[in-house]
Amino acid sequence: MARRKNTENRVDLSAFDQAGANVIDNPLTTEVEDSYLEYAYSVIHSRALPDARDGLKPVHRRILWSMSEQGHRPDRAYVKSARVVGDVMGKYHPHGDVAIYDALVRLAQDFSLNAPLIDGHGNFGSPDDGPAAARYTEARMSREAMLLVGELGEGTVDFKPTYDGDDIEPRVLPAAFPNLLVNGTSGIAVGMATNMIPHNLGEVVAAARHLITNPEAELDELMRFVPGPDLPTGGQLLGLDEVRRAYETGRGVVRMRARAQTGLLEGGRGRQAITITELPYGIGAEKIIEAITDEVKGKLITSGPRRGQRQAARLQGIADVKDLTDREHGTRLVIECKVGVNPQALLADLYRLTPLESSFGINNLVLVDGQPRTLGLKALLEVFVQHRYDVVTRRTEYRRTKRQDRLHLVDGLLIALIDIDRVVAIIRASDDAAAAKSGLMSEFGLSDIQATYILDTPLRRLTRFDRIELETEQERLRNEIAELSRILDNEDVLKQVVSDELAEVTAEFGRPRQTTLIDGDLKEVLAASVPAGPLEVADDPCQVILSATGLIARTAAESEESTEARKRSGRVKHDTVRAIIHSTARGRILLITNRGRAFKTDVLPLPVLPEQSGTVSLRGGMSASELVPLEKGERVVGLAPLTAGDSPGIALGTRQGVVKVCAPEWPVRSDEFEVITLKEGDEVLEATWLMNGAESLVFITSDANLLRFPAKLVRPQGLKGGGMAGVNLSPEASVISFNAVSTSDPSHGEPMVVTSTGAQVKVSPFASYPAKGRATGGVRAQRFLRGECELTVAWVGPRPVGASSTGEPVELPEPDARRDGSGVAVMMGPQLIGHHIERD
Repeated sequence: MARRKNTENRVDLSAFDQAGANVIDNPLTTEVEDSYLEYAYSVIHSRALPDARDGLKPVHRRILWSMSEQGHRPDRAYVKSARVVGDVMGKYHPHGDVAIYDALVRLAQDFSLNAPLIDGHGNFGSPDDGPAAARYTEARMSREAMLLVGELGEGTVDFKPTYDGDDIEPRVLPAAFPNLLVNGTSGIAVGMATNMIPHNLGEVVAAARHLITNPEAELDELMRFVPGPDLPTGGQLLGLDEVRRAYETGRGVVRMRARAQTGLLEGGRGRQAITITELPYGIGAEKIIEAITDEVKGKLITSGPRRGQRQAARLQGIADVKDLTDREHGTRLVIECKVGVNPQALLADLYRLTPLESSFGINNLVLVDGQPRTLGLKALLEVFVQHRYDVVTRRTEYRRTKRQDRLHLVDGLLIALIDIDRVVAIIRASDDAAAAKSGLMSEFGLSDIQATYILDTPLRRLTRFDRIELETEQERLRNEIAELSRILDNEDVLKQVVSDELAEVTAEFGRPRQTTLIDGDLKEVLAASVPAGPLEVADDPCQVILSATGLIARTAAESEESTEARKRSGRVKHDTVRAIIHSTARGRILLITNRGRAFKTDVLPLPVLPEQSGTVSLRGGMSASELVPLEKGERVVGLAPLTAGDSPGIALGTRQGVVKVCAPEWPVRSDEFEVITLKEGDEVLEATWLMNGAESLVFITSDANLLRFPAKLVRPQGLKGGGMAGVNLSPEASVISFNAVSTSDPSHGEPMVVTSTGAQVKVSPFASYPAKGRATGGVRAQRFLRGECELTVAWVGPRPVGASSTGEPVELPEPDARRDGSGVAVMMGPQLIGHHIERD
């Protein structure tokens, strides 16, 4: 059946023409194109792109203008953010409240802006989370915002009607500092976008001032003042060659990197950790943790035939990740490494696979005279400086006009005061105010304004004292007008005023740079930052050394060739070695303290001794307190391996003469335990790992007695044992030295005994002292001279050396075969005694 034509709803255009209506017959394509262009123009000019002069989009400018008009200034109380949003939306910005509040929030975020323009009170969000609702937060203008609006009342900028014509708003703000470069911005328009990176206020102002005095300055000159961006979140910026390209063309890509440091995990028993203290701009800690989790477990595939499965993990060596960020300490993201993992290599993987290293695409697209333009650094500074010239010129003209108007009134008053009686007579003789004004004008040659002002002035002001005040004011006004005229008439003076005002801004609001710049080509910088070496450290043999000053270090893994070379070359450089044990780079050892406690710790975190000409220096070691949680006054006195082998255990000697051989039965699940139960006031002097039990145990007391007996006389005990009597002490004496000495190891030299009273030092052969039974008194080791009553330092071992408390070497005398001799005087008695050990 044929479709019936609908003729009832057809519009007859001729009827409109006859009625006088203006009907335009426009093709649909033309109408769509025109409408789209109007929309695009509106987005570009009224929403998305900032003005190059004040660096603000319309919504930001309207927020600041509205808050200034409402009096929400830094010296006033906070107001609800919802109140500010409502006022802006109702009067100036005909868009949604969400968009206005989002813009207000960004102005208050110190992690988004170098100079926040809103002083926010409440939860204004973080790089990971959004802010609280507008009804929960409060806001007022910041002190920096007052620099943008402070000159609005002096005719400095043009105004335009608001969208409904009921009010007016500024087309641009006076902007006393380069807000666009300092705070940056971002926005997406139609077919174009802007993304500007923040800079340091002091550096940008310094460049602007240089441009004022040197308008022909090249980009490289300006980059001496602005070497690169300065991000609110700190971090590092890689590849300044790309930065220069962006400064020259207005476009470029810079690489941001988090600031990280590797070291021991706090409270982690010597485990290594990577601590992140500054993140790339716009990146939050939660985003980092999420990325690490995805790379450790493998990303979840969301499409394709393997949907729901996980990709292979690309990140290895991480034991745990903790976000310890707080308001007091700032950003603190701790990444704990697994045992045996090289933290530098792991950090390189983190930079490569997570947002700890991110890019920022610079696109300096701004509005200049209403037209979108992409500007480099110099052009942006030139636009701002010219804007300041215009603002200061209009402000100066406004101020001069105000002062000229006031001077005109003051001149009229002074004329009237000279002949006040005649003025009063004219006024009294006049029929009305108009006649009085006319009489004054004709009699004294006054203007209409002057005559009106005289008639409005109370008689109480027309006194002799007021005349003096008026003459003073007249002189001041003339001087101020002359100074303002000098600014307007001399371009150099105008430039100096602008430069001085910028300097005042820096003095009040400048702050140190937060972002570290790494120079060079980006590809070369990235290649140079990749550490050499594998992620996991090889479990090669090494030696762990404890010095007499409490420093601990390890030797590097070595080949047989390097071992033989060191044997031939000589000794290890150090203050003095207290203990040395063999281990592996990824092994674990025991640290024994004077409180009788033992701590398990990893060998890997220990610093590797630097090598020089076949020797190593122990000055690069770390303090034991950095490895384990020592109490006040507690110190490490010995080392021991975790594996026993043929050893009977650890030989311990205490200040009260107790000896113990602790059997090597260490608890499996505890990293901290006691190896001896000490009596009150007692402490462990030395803890020595016995190789086979054939060693001699030696006590030296403060009253110069030495007791030597075989280690096999001491029965090994468990951890809870309190030891047994080692040496008999006289009532006032105490043990000052305990050692385990091997007499069957000629490769390290003959054991020697060193005793010192501070002034006298004696070195004697250990073989001169006979062995006795355990728990006896021993034999005399040194004869006291007049005024001497006790030994201060003693030690037994091969190849003795002496050192001061700072590790400086002290030369010891030649050996004396007399075991009860008095020794010889030295310039500085040894405070630390140890020995040189060749590398085995």
